[in-house]
Amino acid sequence: MADEFDVVVIGAGPTGENVVDRAVRGGLTAAVVEERLAGGECSYWACVPSKALLRPVDLAGEVARVPGLELAPIDVAAVLARRDEAVGNFDDSGQVGWIESVPAEFVRGRGRLDGPRRVRVALADGGERVLTARHAVVVATGSSPVVPPVPGLAEAAPWTSHEVTETSEVPERLVVLGGGVVACEMAQAMHGLGARQTTLVVRGDGLLSRMEPFAGELLARSFAEAGIEVRTGLQVSRLERPEPGGKVTVHLPEGPPLEADEVLVATGRRPATRDVGLGTVGLPDDVPIEVDDSMRATGVSDGWLYAVGDVNGRALLTHMGKYQARVCGDVITARARGDELPAMRDVAGGYGAPQVVFTDPQICAVGRTEAVARADGFRVRVVDYDMGAVTGAYLLGDGYRGQARAVVDEDRKVLLGVTFAGPGAAELLHAATIAVTAEVPLDRLWHAVPAFPTVSEVWLRLLETYGL
Repeated sequence: MADEFDVVVIGAGPTGENVVDRAVRGGLTAAVVEERLAGGECSYWACVPSKALLRPVDLAGEVARVPGLELAPIDVAAVLARRDEAVGNFDDSGQVGWIESVPAEFVRGRGRLDGPRRVRVALADGGERVLTARHAVVVATGSSPVVPPVPGLAEAAPWTSHEVTETSEVPERLVVLGGGVVACEMAQAMHGLGARQTTLVVRGDGLLSRMEPFAGELLARSFAEAGIEVRTGLQVSRLERPEPGGKVTVHLPEGPPLEADEVLVATGRRPATRDVGLGTVGLPDDVPIEVDDSMRATGVSDGWLYAVGDVNGRALLTHMGKYQARVCGDVITARARGDELPAMRDVAGGYGAPQVVFTDPQICAVGRTEAVARADGFRVRVVDYDMGAVTGAYLLGDGYRGQARAVVDEDRKVLLGVTFAGPGAAELLHAATIAVTAEVPLDRLWHAVPAFPTVSEVWLRLLETYGL
């Protein structure tokens, strides 16, 4: 049977849900199609479960730094039970109920484009349904882990972000391929929860290569002190796993191989566009969908197709996908009504998306790094400050280590980027995000007085170091 709606969304993760919510608020009808669980990757296999696993490790670090407190062993079973609770025990009935209360129609099945304004759904319980859109189809299918073509890797059935966040057991020996956010967070989580031997194999020169170099260096030092080994400048040559679920041998270009109980592949993600039916509307498969700043696909005539979140490749972060979704929903509504287009566009992405790495120490940044700012042609001055020298940081415990960096546009006297690395640093990020995206002049920012004694006093110290 055929059904018609104003808007049809493929993908019911946080991004797709936000598009639906915004469109219905604007008076449109909407349907959202989801093959797996409403709430998407973030709710069940990424942001939420990973932070539930990391939180006890973070607290253990906090306790260890404060004299007079005794560190109790982590109850791994309790942590895993809390993780299960955080993901709703993989029951999405609450999420489905919310979608239906918007109100929008939830369709369980695999949705694919089937020509202009048509989505063909292979229903989860059998059968087929064809949805047509009066105004817009939105692709919000997210991204999927990349498994590189290393001999024997795919055959070894390695963990990806899915398996590591939903695991019911912590492996004694874990090898992690990659040095990015997922690799660092999950290596520390598994090690803190009992992995006796944890090794990261990193192709590049260090951890978190897209952030300021000191961030990865500080984290590597923390890993070394915790007993997590980091091997850089290495490309795995092959893997062997003779028996399913058995031991894994990871061969390196030099030296003895690594023996592990599990291997986690965390070498990146790709937009999930491989089987969305893009070819039926003249777009290439398996590449990001190019969009303009209103999230409308640039390669499709008549302007009915939109792509939000990871699928457009602009910023593979949940909060940025939700931001894009709000832009997209408002634009679709305005075009459907024939109203003047709203002022909202993807502005934030141009400044550099805020991001947090929830390790201990936490790493957070917004805007451009020094290297990116210089490559973009700005006249830059870099201001660094030792966060451990701030009174508020000292009071958080012995051995507090951290660093702050501000990247200043010397011509306009505004911040191009800010990075904080230190325990609990994530709570400083939104102030930095406001300063960067609002382009607050430094002489104005100087009057934003930080409370004493808090770590946020680092803002004052950065400005004083700059010369204000």
